[in-house]
Amino acid sequence: MTGDRVVQDADAAGQAKVLQAGRDLTWVEGDLVTGSSVPVMESITSTPALNRIPAGPRQFVGRTTELERLERAVTASGRAVVVAVHGLGGVGKSTVASRFAALTEDRYTLAWWISADSPAAIDAGLAALTTTLAPQTADLPSEQRAELAVRWLATHQDWLLVLDNLTTPADATGLLDRVRTGTIVITSRQATGWRGIDTISLDVLTPAEALDLLTRVVRTDWPTADLTDADRLCEEVGRLPLAVEQAAAYLAQTRITPTAYLDLLAHYPAKMFTATAEGTDAHRTMARVWHVTLDALTTTPLAGDLLRRLAWCAPDTIPRHLVATADPDTVHALGRLAAYSMITLDADAISVHRLVQAVTRTPDPTDPHRLPTDIAQACATTAAALSTALAKADPRLPADWPAFHTVLPHARALLDHTPPDADVGAHCDLADHVGLYLDDQGDTTSAITLHTRAADGRHRLHGPDHPATLTSRNNLAHAYRAAGDLARAISLYAAALADSERVLGPNHPSTLTSRSNLAEAHQSAGDFARAIPLHESILAERERVLGPDHLSTLISRTNLANAYESAGDLTRAIPLQEATLTDCERVLGLDHPLTLGSRNNLAGAYESAGDLTRAIPLYEAVLADRQRVLGPDHPDTLGSRNNVAYSQWAAGDLDRAIPLLEAALAECVRALGPDHPFSLSARNNLASGYESAGDLGRAIPLHEAVVADRERVLGPHHPHTLGSRNNLASAYWSAGDLSRAVRLFEATLDDAERVLGPDHRLTRTIRSNIENAPTQPGSGTAES
Repeated sequence: MTGDRVVQDADAAGQAKVLQAGRDLTWVEGDLVTGSSVPVMESITSTPALNRIPAGPRQFVGRTTELERLERAVTASGRAVVVAVHGLGGVGKSTVASRFAALTEDRYTLAWWISADSPAAIDAGLAALTTTLAPQTADLPSEQRAELAVRWLATHQDWLLVLDNLTTPADATGLLDRVRTGTIVITSRQATGWRGIDTISLDVLTPAEALDLLTRVVRTDWPTADLTDADRLCEEVGRLPLAVEQAAAYLAQTRITPTAYLDLLAHYPAKMFTATAEGTDAHRTMARVWHVTLDALTTTPLAGDLLRRLAWCAPDTIPRHLVATADPDTVHALGRLAAYSMITLDADAISVHRLVQAVTRTPDPTDPHRLPTDIAQACATTAAALSTALAKADPRLPADWPAFHTVLPHARALLDHTPPDADVGAHCDLADHVGLYLDDQGDTTSAITLHTRAADGRHRLHGPDHPATLTSRNNLAHAYRAAGDLARAISLYAAALADSERVLGPNHPSTLTSRSNLAEAHQSAGDFARAIPLHESILAERERVLGPDHLSTLISRTNLANAYESAGDLTRAIPLQEATLTDCERVLGLDHPLTLGSRNNLAGAYESAGDLTRAIPLYEAVLADRQRVLGPDHPDTLGSRNNVAYSQWAAGDLDRAIPLLEAALAECVRALGPDHPFSLSARNNLASGYESAGDLGRAIPLHEAVVADRERVLGPHHPHTLGSRNNLASAYWSAGDLSRAVRLFEATLDDAERVLGPDHRLTRTIRSNIENAPTQPGSGTAES
């Protein structure tokens, strides 16, 4: 059938005339002009023996809910019923329809299956129905037999017609307009356009169903198969029935394990997406199952471009604004992809089946939908879009964290699926942005990996002396410093400084920043003999080049004062902090963040000197100002809350200190999350407060939890982790568990000497605790 409605009328001779496909066919009921016999279709009966329904798969699992919904839809009406089962290619629509027909065959006098992927195919299926019902019509023209089939369907009941793989609802409009009896089940990849027709959306199998299907298919031919990692294999192919069956048949034929298949899929995706077992349909593979859909979408070229971009993201909850603009062409292209079940679309986000993504981003020079140049361009475009979304976000500010949370899963997916040697500038930018955020969150291991990738990529793209390369190398050094690997951080900082001096000159602002970074690393390592002269030289250069009131100069003065304090030289630290605060207030104003930081640093210097009568009011004033200026959730504000609580503890006022420590911890966890470095520091300090109050029943479990969490988040050898282990050992000692305390002290000292060096402040503290262990409890370390 062509889909045009057929209108019957009588001509002047009283003959029946059929108007169809733009031309007339004239015959006399019972006697065609050619002499062939045309039966009266209304009087022909059928029996189940004439059924044409393809055999279902040998293994059928799950789909109970979908079959029940189909049954309810079919039985809900007493007259004609049309139901459309739609979903992604390979999801099992035809299998469900075949299963339904098999389960209900005793209900119908005839069950007929038509492959309906084109109007011509529908006409051919209807013509074949007429030939089956009335073999004497075999010599009639196909279009006449199709019309006779429609007449039979329209005048009979209790039949089932399956239109399988209908391309678009419009292709069946003519048939549905004329046939108002019986039951029609349609399967289609098209998810929209089913006006007035009940629809059932078919999704992938559940994890248990997918595993069951794979197991059944494999064990049918290979009963003793080792199916270790079968669940991982099902997840890797997205639990798509077609893909699960293809993989299972391949396992059974080649006698390899799911683990081996996964390895092949990782290293040779293009070959494995097309690999089939003997006897299976080579056109129904993971690589080819969506060709028909993509061919239909070529009239909207942007649809293919968008799908290739989406293929580089994580499968779920892809924000529309990250990969698509709101212009009419893009909106239309997304709508068509959703209409053909290639994506799931809602107002704000997009989801794509992971196997659709995997196939789409796998290059194939013979496939017009997967040309290598198109895929590479889509990857670069997506990387640039993700990087741009983070370009103005500050990884230190909680207000900007939602931007990172949104981008992070998609950035990780894109970078995981892109070989590093294929990175372009956008990949390096993205790796650096995400690395800085994860570094601030305490995930230094991931940060190091990302900054290494960015530095290597920029070295390959731009050479060793490009400013972007130097920036990435500094970021990498900072990540190593945050991870506590100070030796490697210092080496990287020193190399970056040497290159910056050579390329940019000794007085370039970037060079001075590199020198400051190296000084801070030496200071973290406790090497004040190197740190302080570097800080002093940076300050002198900035005063000479930029002037005494420049922001960078004021920062250098603050850094030098902090170094003096860390070295215990309070006679130089306090006057410099006081002078710096005065200048910050004069130049920047009372509420500038650097002014607030300088005031906080002065309070810290007073505390280090034991002058708590000046330290505590100053800490409290800084907290009030930061709450007012920066807000209660800013990391600096949360740090000030911790400092106020810690100073009360240092003053011995535990009745005030412990509630403040508890409140500081609660605020950190609320604003930053339980694993943020600030939150872990707040928990460490609260545990130490409990210990000082003699509440070892709460102190020891909290110390143990902090050690476990820091080992998990920061790693076992991070300086903060080593500090927490020292604190736990001190708590054991206070509780009288001397053997456990000594063992932990000694193990921690070994790690501290190896990681931080014998002269680091923490190493010396742990060593002192061991030496004094026979006579007094060890000393813990709080963190401000």
